[in-house]
Amino acid sequence: MTINQPTIHRRRLRTAVGVLFFMAGLSFSSWTSRIPTIQHNLNLSYAAWGAVLFALPVGLMCSLPFSGWIITKIGSKRLLLGAILLYGITLLAIGLAQTPFQLIACLLVYGFAGNAANISVNTQAVATEGLYSKPIMASFHGLWSLGGFTGAGIGAFMISHEIGTFHHFVLILAVLITGVIIFSQNLYNDTDSIKKTTEPRLSFRAIVKLFIPLLTLGTIAFCSMICEGAMFDWSGIYFKNVILAPPARLGFGFAAFMCTMALGRFVADKFADRFGLKRTLQLSGILTVTGLLIAVVFPYFFTAIIGFLLVGAGVCSVVPMVYSVAGKSKTMSPGVAITVVSTIGFIGFLVGPPVIGFIASIATLRASFIFIALMGAGVVAIATKAKL
Repeated sequence: MTINQPTIHRRRLRTAVGVLFFMAGLSFSSWTSRIPTIQHNLNLSYAAWGAVLFALPVGLMCSLPFSGWIITKIGSKRLLLGAILLYGITLLAIGLAQTPFQLIACLLVYGFAGNAANISVNTQAVATEGLYSKPIMASFHGLWSLGGFTGAGIGAFMISHEIGTFHHFVLILAVLITGVIIFSQNLYNDTDSIKKTTEPRLSFRAIVKLFIPLLTLGTIAFCSMICEGAMFDWSGIYFKNVILAPPARLGFGFAAFMCTMALGRFVADKFADRFGLKRTLQLSGILTVTGLLIAVVFPYFFTAIIGFLLVGAGVCSVVPMVYSVAGKSKTMSPGVAITVVSTIGFIGFLVGPPVIGFIASIATLRASFIFIALMGAGVVAIATKAKL
């Protein structure tokens, strides 16, 4: 996507898009930081919790046809602003949920809003990257991770001071509303350019040829985001039930993961520019597998921390790299291309955690983390065979 508005200020645009990435990460990690609390309050087993978490990917799938259609009608700016506000409001509703069915209903909407926000904010990022002569996509995702790290820290503070989930989420919603009010005017309004764009009518065979490269990118994102989702939803429980960490240290593993994921994304663009996309993805998968195996084979506090650090470094560059490639598609609009790739990837992000719950219920939580390591190996295998 190329921005044709001569009056747009690229630094203001980059700042605004970066803030929206940060707020999306803040919202999601605020939810994940309270997962052990919510699971405990509802007294749910591994299998039951896994079933509840399936509401997120269901909401995502419901969002897919809507987001792909609406972004071509109202543009990514309007969709992003509406989705991020719905994200925060639904987060507040999660804090009020008293039964599994209420939580499932909230998570359905939360997954819907999350996917819409993900697609639209990445479309804005691709447009912003077009104003620069260097790749900057990973830095945006670094801000998402930084928001996630901040959310994890706030969550740990709230838990340690015994502040309720609802009051915690009220604060997060206030931050989201403030951010939207301040930075919304600096986002790129792509409504006019979208109206001028018409997608060519293609045969079924031509459509298949167009989507095969996107399916490859989406599958890579899918494998990596299964690993990422596992860290978000199960790292605290892993440290509690496998590592047997004291309550004050339950969030250390997640914090370690978020730290290297955030820092890695700020250097991933330069690394990929020097060594190429294929090598970057291969190294990412290797680091992910190594980190998970360390945490499984050596289930001790400090070794698990090291393992989670490596996992964060491994997953940090995969998603921004494949989104950037998809957004530069010359055969379809960036919004549609990103919708395809991000949705396939986000399915992994949301399906992975409940699958872990089911594996843990019939085997052990450590066994389920071995399954996640296999997904990291999948990134290496697909990236090696793919034409990137």
